[in-house]
Order: sequence, then structure tokens, then C-alpha cells
Amino acid sequence: MKKLRSDITRDGLSRTPHRAFMRAMSLDDAAIARPMIGVVSMKGEQTPCNMTHGFQVDAAKEGVAEAGGTPREFTTISVSDGISMNHEGMKFSLVSRELIADSIEAVVHGLAYDGLIGFGGCDKTLPGVLMGMVRCNVPSVFLYGGAALPGRFAGKDVTILDSYEAVGAVLTGEMDAAELAKLERACLPTLGACAGQFTANTMAMVSEALGMSMPNVSMIPGVYAERAGHARRAGQVVMQAVLGNGPLPRDIVTRAALENACAVVAATGGSTNAALHIPAIAHEAGLAFDVDNVAAVFARTPLIADLRPGGRFTAKDVHEIGGTAVIIRALIELGAIAGACLTVTGETLAQVYGGAAAPDGSVVRAAGNAIALDGGVAVLKGNLCPDGALIKVAGLKTLIHEGPARVFDSEQDCARAVEVRGYRAGDVLIIRNEGPVGGPGMQEMLGVTALIYGQQMGEQVALVTDGRFSGATRGICVGYVAPEAAIGGPLALVRDGDRVRIDCTARRMDLLVADDELRARRAGWIPPPPRHKAGLLAKYAAQVGQANKGAVTHAGGAEWPGLGR
Repeated sequence: MKKLRSDITRDGLSRTPHRAFMRAMSLDDAAIARPMIGVVSMKGEQTPCNMTHGFQVDAAKEGVAEAGGTPREFTTISVSDGISMNHEGMKFSLVSRELIADSIEAVVHGLAYDGLIGFGGCDKTLPGVLMGMVRCNVPSVFLYGGAALPGRFAGKDVTILDSYEAVGAVLTGEMDAAELAKLERACLPTLGACAGQFTANTMAMVSEALGMSMPNVSMIPGVYAERAGHARRAGQVVMQAVLGNGPLPRDIVTRAALENACAVVAATGGSTNAALHIPAIAHEAGLAFDVDNVAAVFARTPLIADLRPGGRFTAKDVHEIGGTAVIIRALIELGAIAGACLTVTGETLAQVYGGAAAPDGSVVRAAGNAIALDGGVAVLKGNLCPDGALIKVAGLKTLIHEGPARVFDSEQDCARAVEVRGYRAGDVLIIRNEGPVGGPGMQEMLGVTALIYGQQMGEQVALVTDGRFSGATRGICVGYVAPEAAIGGPLALVRDGDRVRIDCTARRMDLLVADDELRARRAGWIPPPPRHKAGLLAKYAAQVGQANKGAVTHAGGAEWPGLGR
């Protein structure tokens, strides 16, 4: 049998105590001798997004055992973006991505596992697991736990986004509280992640386009039993890689694969958060891939999927017309995705997805009938965001907005103003000091953006921030501004009444203030004091980089000498 990483934990006289620990877990001689495969998930009760993992984890373990391995289940954390929204807890959401990757590294290297199967569910768990896999660089297979089914309300499909926006409608009298209570009970009828093309489903598609996921599994609803078969097959695939020198994560996650990942985001009007997470995954492979690289792919990729929040359909609808495979095949045929890239199966994307169904013409359009020619997400540059900012343009009717700034130094201050309609049509609401360092942690601002939409002001005002947006956010919302205000980025110099121009067609965002005035303001600028002086957030603020490079916390391309193939 080939030399295994896990041999270091069981071979020889000195490993007698190690084997005793294994026997205490009911492993016999045969189980101890087999390859040790970690199976990580977020099983728990923090969020419905991850509560589909249980039966799929069990199936993956069965697949590992059937293929001659010994599965070793462990769990890592999850911070629910939904339950942490609109309060200080949201600062821990992006931080959790790093904790997930770090915890996977600790377990896989600490216990010398030979391979890894990883599940994701809630938003940050998907990039966190993928980052951990690429960092450890052991044979790995990713699986998304699946989205919830959409609910039904007033004769139409609804998702959790409808409940956020309905809060604003109640505040303005457009909906009464009794109707909102009914919607609350209808919008999320099953376990699973959010049903629209928000961050979880976007990153699930990214995992497929990267080649790190079992093929065409991402859009299968989380409660569907067929997921178990894919999970069982994942166990077999990872064992094939362990025993047969199959591709490692860094063989799969190449520059071309990263561009493929960006293409599937643009083609589906996916979450702006993907432009934060894809560079972070690249960083784990030691590849320099930042928001400028993301922007180039976004600009050349047509929007072909009509998915919420900018469009009409949900993950279940994509599944019913053939799954993510329909989109990937269409993009390969268009030349927007490199079909020669490897997948975890050992086959190329073209081999795996070449037999997929053609676009149905409604949920997914043919490239010749694209919704937009240059993708559903755009990267802006300009004197207000010299290192980049992001906006989801899918579904926008207004692509140019110019107006006076209303400046807020925290999300909470802006939220209070929005709740009482303390703004006017045409305003540009600025929320600063909420970036990776300033927040710290880049709070996600779906609460504010949904309130604005619920107040029927979605494209009558703009919102600009160095914080983040939910994948469910819609409207003229520009986020991830880099460099951030807390380290002296131009957003720190904006004052109430300054004119701000956002031009999505030209891919620019500019502060219309004279250069000499900006120089005078910079000379008088004083950095804000840190909001946290101890604990996890303080440690994160001291390490984290800027959004345009993925908001990462270490040097990248980590190696673990002595535990290769």
C-alpha cells in the first residue's frame, strides 16, 4: 500500500498510545490501517442553512468506508448571517470565514488526515471550507448542503429577502403588520440556505466552476434525498484521489479556474461577496488574483441566468431545468469558461459538463439572447474607490446616479435615519468605518438596503460603503470600497453635501470635489480609534488586509513540510 500522511500517527512502537486512542473510538486493526479521511461540516443549530448536513455527512462517510477508507467526522463553526444581521454580531460573520479555514488546517494537519470532504451551507462556510482545502492541499471534495425551497405567499414564490423588504413596507404603511406576520411564516418553509442567487448559492456555483465540487450538485434543494447519493459518491472520489494520486486542490485551483469562477458569478448575477471570496481562495494557493482580475472577467461575461434578487427565479428552478451544468456548459461553448480545467473527478470541466441540457430560454438564456452583455456584477474605480468597489447591476434600471452625500460613521447611524425616512430622493448615503479594519469585520448591510427597497426608494437613492452587502441586496448599492475609510481611504474625506457620481456604464465612482480641497481635508484627517481593543475582533483588525485582495489574514500559499502525497 502507498505511503500515507496518516502513517505518522499509527506506524511503529512509539505510536502505541496513538493507536490506543483510535481503539477507544471503536476502530479495529483494519480501520486503523486504512486512509484517514476527514469529513467536516457545520452540523448544529445556529442556522437552517447547515441543518441539511446530517444525512449527507452520513452518506459521505459511507462512501469513504465503501471505498476502503476510515471516515473521521468533525465540525467547525458557523455564524448565521441572518440572525447576526443588523447588530454588532454581524462583525463576526466575515471573521468566521478565517476561523473555519484555520480550524480545518488545525485538524487536517494536526491529525495528519489523508483527505478531506467538506460541506458548506451558510454564506461564509463555503469559502471558508474551500480556503481550508486549498491551504492544506490534501485530496479534497467540496459539497454544498443545498438551498431551501422557496415559500408561497400571495400566490407567488417568496424568499427570505421578501421578509426583509416587507419590514420597510410596514414602516411606510405599504403593508400591515398582520400581512408581515403571515409572510414571516411563509418565506422560509424548509431547511437549507437562502433560495435566491445570494452568497450561498453563488459560492456553491463557484465551487463547481472551480472544479472543487461534485458535479452538478449545487442547485439540488437541501431537503432532497438525492443529495445523499452525491455525498456517497464524494467519499469514493476522495478515496480515488488519495490512493491513485488524483488531483490536489492546488492542481485544480489555477488562474484559469479562478477566472471560470468569476464567469459563473457574472453570468448568474451572483453575490458581490464572491469578489471578496474568490481572491481569498486564490491567496491560499499562493496566486495573486485581486479585484482587478475579477473585474476583467465580469466585464467580458454575459448575464444569462434570470435569478433573484435581480431576476425572477430560485435555485429550485435552476435544478429543474438541469442544474448548474446548464450554465457551465453554455459558458464553455461561449468561450467564457475554460473547459480544459481539472475537476475533483480527475476529468475536465468539458468532459464532466459537456452533456448537460441546453438553456431553457427562461431561467437560463442562450448566450445570443443574454440579459446583459457584460455580466450582472461590476467593479467600479475612481477617486472615491481607487482600489475598487462592487455593485450588483443585474436587475438595475438606473445605471447612473449623481447626488449629494449623507455621511454616517456607522451602519447603525444610517439605519436609524432610514427607519424614520431621514433622507431624500437623490441622496447618496455614505456608511464608512465599516471595512475589514474599521468595523472590524465588514458588516453586511441587507437590513438597511432592504428597508430602503421596502420604502419604495430602491433606485431613488444610492448607498456607498466600505462594508459589505448581502447577496440578496438590490438597488444602487456600492460596497467593498477600497481602501477603506479607517485607514485613510478617500471615503474618510467625504462631507455632507458633497456631490458623488456613480456611473455603472463607465465603471466609475467619483467624489466631485476639487483636488486641493481634498488635500486640505486629508491634512486634517485623524484616524478613528479602534472599536475593539481586545478579543477576536481586535486580533482580526490587526491582521486583516483590504477587500480588493480578499480581506485575508496571512501571507498565503502555506506549506506543510514532511506531509506530502
